[in-house]
Amino acid sequence: MTANPSTTALLAWLTPALTALLLYGLGQGLVKRWIGEVSPARFCLYYVFATSLVNFGFFFSHSHPPLLAPDGRQFLETGVLAYLFDGLAWILYFQSIAAGPVAIVGTLSAAYPALTVLFARLFLHEQLAPVQYFAVALVIGGCAGLAYSPSGTDSATASRRWIPLSLMALLCWGTSNTLIKYSYTFPEASEVSLALCSSIGGALSLGVFGLIKGRRGPHTVRAWLHSFIPMGMMAGGSLGLIIAARYGPISIVSPLVGAYPVVTLFYAALVLKERITRLQYAWIGSIVTGILLCSAFAQS
Repeated sequence: MTANPSTTALLAWLTPALTALLLYGLGQGLVKRWIGEVSPARFCLYYVFATSLVNFGFFFSHSHPPLLAPDGRQFLETGVLAYLFDGLAWILYFQSIAAGPVAIVGTLSAAYPALTVLFARLFLHEQLAPVQYFAVALVIGGCAGLAYSPSGTDSATASRRWIPLSLMALLCWGTSNTLIKYSYTFPEASEVSLALCSSIGGALSLGVFGLIKGRRGPHTVRAWLHSFIPMGMMAGGSLGLIIAARYGPISIVSPLVGAYPVVTLFYAALVLKERITRLQYAWIGSIVTGILLCSAFAQS
């Protein structure tokens, strides 16, 4: 029995997209589960290592413009700068996830498409669909609501240190993605070369931070596995996104994969037993809805 060509084409992008959704969501949950045993700096170190395996494989297996071509210097510099901000965002994210509830921190970290849309309008003069203004308002309102809504009873979140850390991470990711958009305006721009910029920027930020701070703590096989497994899952999610974007409609792939905080939310509630108030669930729903609308209409 032969497969229907349309079904085969659908599975070619839907399977990696759903895989990325699960890997991102579960990887984020595992970070929270094991971050008491492994320092945030160690996660940073293993994350840049895992993503570099994916990035270098992508770079060397696809054609690309000469990396050091004189015409491509501005693209290269902007790309590395973008991923320096991305690395700083990850450093802040791992510190915030250690201090706060992963269901909330994870949702805030995924809200960067709204800031990217807003920054692109302000600095790159991109035109927004009317619904995108509404989506940005949902995300900003949700972020403000989570920052000011009453805490749960969990003593781990009593200091609320995670709030400025996660909001700064959100700001850095929005800046990073805007710079990535801007980099494509230069000659010799290529998504393949940008993958290498990702590893360079990651090594200069996450790698340096991880080497300086990540040497502390136990260096056991258990600690190594608890560091590398969730980072490997997130790197696998990145690979799944690359494949899905190659074969499927990005207007569907992007919001689908961007909904990974929903997976983390279920993991946090069922496995980690995090206490989230009804009001906080409402703010989380506002952010997720805004993310989906921003991602969907940004591609239309």
